[in-house]
Amino acid sequence: MAPLPNAELVQTSLQLYRYLLRCCRQLPEESIRQHYRHAVRQSFKVHADEDDPERIQQIIKRAIEDADWVMNK
Repeated sequence: MAPLPNAELVQTSLQLYRYLLRCCRQLPEESIRQHYRHAVRQSFKVHADEDDPERIQQIIKRAIEDADWVMNK
């Protein structure tokens, strides 16, 4: 399963959140979709107070790489 296009355009945490939720919609089974939607929401809440721009970009990069891995699994 191919990742969504335009991942390179994700620059903010809100864009990342939306991108990851759209990725979840492409997963084959409802239970898997629910699991990853929950994980995305929890991660968003955990990192909501992050204010270092460099750290935010690291989180975005890693989240997109992880999403690509899940989508190709």
